[in-house]
Amino acid sequence: MEGLNQKALERVVSQRAFQMGNSFPCQICVVGFLCGVCLTSLFLALLTSFGAASIGVISFSPFLAGISNSNSTSSMTIHGVGGDYKSIPKERERIMYYEESTISGSDERVFELYKEWGDTLSKLADAEDQSSQKMRSSKSNVREAPHLENCMLSAKVNQRLDTRLPNGSFPAWTIWKGKLDDLPLSYTDEHITKYRDQIISDGAYPPWLAGSDEENYPLTRKVQRDLWRHQHPVNCNDPTVKFLVADWERLPGFGIGAQFAGMCGLFAIAINENRVLVTNYYNRADHDGCKDLFSEGSSRSSWSCYFFPETSLECKKRAFELMNDKAAWENGIITGRENYTSRQIWFGHIPRAWGNPWNIMQPTTEINGSLLFHHRKMDLRWWRAQAIRYLMRFQSEYTCNIMNIARHQAFGMEAAKMVLESSSDDLAENIQENMNDIERFVWSNHKPWVPRPMLSMHVRMGDKACEMKVVGFEDYMRLAEKVRKRFPHLNRIWLSTEMHDVVDSSKSYKHWKFYYSNVTRQKGNMTMAIYEASLGRETSTNYPLVNFLMATEADFFIGALGSTWCYLIDGMRNTGGKVMSGYLSVNKDRFW
Repeated sequence: MEGLNQKALERVVSQRAFQMGNSFPCQICVVGFLCGVCLTSLFLALLTSFGAASIGVISFSPFLAGISNSNSTSSMTIHGVGGDYKSIPKERERIMYYEESTISGSDERVFELYKEWGDTLSKLADAEDQSSQKMRSSKSNVREAPHLENCMLSAKVNQRLDTRLPNGSFPAWTIWKGKLDDLPLSYTDEHITKYRDQIISDGAYPPWLAGSDEENYPLTRKVQRDLWRHQHPVNCNDPTVKFLVADWERLPGFGIGAQFAGMCGLFAIAINENRVLVTNYYNRADHDGCKDLFSEGSSRSSWSCYFFPETSLECKKRAFELMNDKAAWENGIITGRENYTSRQIWFGHIPRAWGNPWNIMQPTTEINGSLLFHHRKMDLRWWRAQAIRYLMRFQSEYTCNIMNIARHQAFGMEAAKMVLESSSDDLAENIQENMNDIERFVWSNHKPWVPRPMLSMHVRMGDKACEMKVVGFEDYMRLAEKVRKRFPHLNRIWLSTEMHDVVDSSKSYKHWKFYYSNVTRQKGNMTMAIYEASLGRETSTNYPLVNFLMATEADFFIGALGSTWCYLIDGMRNTGGKVMSGYLSVNKDRFW
């Protein structure tokens, strides 16, 4: 009975609605309602297309235009709003910044400035274009980007700091930093010149280090100076100079971190045998992005594509000449990887030229809730930190450029908002036109801006489970909350991981801001070798290096020290003036 009453009521309502619909006023209302729905839908579509660039997940692709075409060597495009950026060859990685509400979509000025910076980067990346070369040195009316580095200028300054003076003395490693050495001095300043020359001849500490002795591993500044001197003999043609020439490890299954660790072992052998280490074929630089554009000499298939060479070009030339000399091999003037066993390379003697400084390393690593004072691999940990810091002492112009792109896509919108909020339109032109000495010689030495404080978190899972016990993302975040409890102003995390599930899980932590590379990630138990092959050589090299260098610039550190990658990040922390930042590891049973 109740069902019949319900059906009757529905018929009455339907009939009444039909009668109302036939009336002219109602028809006018219906037409007006439908028009309103259409206009609202159109407005929401337009708002969504613009808001995608400023609210929620922001995704661009200067390095990787599409995963389905990840092995292609053709030019790629930065996808944005209001049209595509000019295609950028050579780079194929996407950086994504995830944040729920960074900048209001209505602030068009912020996005326009962000886009202007991006357009400039895209033009500079096309280094084969002669007009872009001129653009490097030409002034622009675009506001200064605090998060971008002048890569050509940095490479020029670093080249001078990495080259002996004509008289054979150390480079200009004085107490005058960066471009201050280019400051013109009058004849009345002869006493300054004389004093600086004395410091150079005495061997000042290298400029790629930050912090005091107490803020680094013991003897870091002295060791770095001695490594550079060892690797840069005054006369490479001297018959007493011996060489160790070695390719980077390229066996299947060796990740980029393992390659770094292996070369650190060969470096130790070279120091112990008083040989100059010369690296040869580097398979990860064997791609079209590494051309003879950003460094002197050949950079394809070479470490110099990404960082300054480990020795001088004169020594490399001499070593390669000796490789064709049978007598040089027989007399031991030159050796190669094949002259040493795997055990010697991976677990050989650590150089004792500086004593045993690892015995007094400050305990700043937390394992299972306690500070780690001693373990049986402290000498290896100290040495690898020194070796990787030296090998990465100066970025190449190519690496500087891909780091610029990464910072721009991660922090560019924040930087644009900050610049616009802190400057006046009336003063902008005068500031651009009247760059004074303090800007050219002092402020130009500051590192590119990044939002701080930043926590570095590398989450290692996947096939690493065969080597160590892996833990879930929640364990990493538990440590992050521990850091934040002590430093409540911390809310940013640079997240690096190969696992797709980790990125998905990060989105549930709304009170944290995550920055990460947007590339295809591993799903399930895919091996690292298969995963890297799916990305292509250039992308599988560029995006880990970007993440590594970004991580080393952080203020706090969390990871799994059972992972070589985390182990090396920690080494860069301990030779980068950040010993007291500490490192929290999720591992409870392994830390080397």
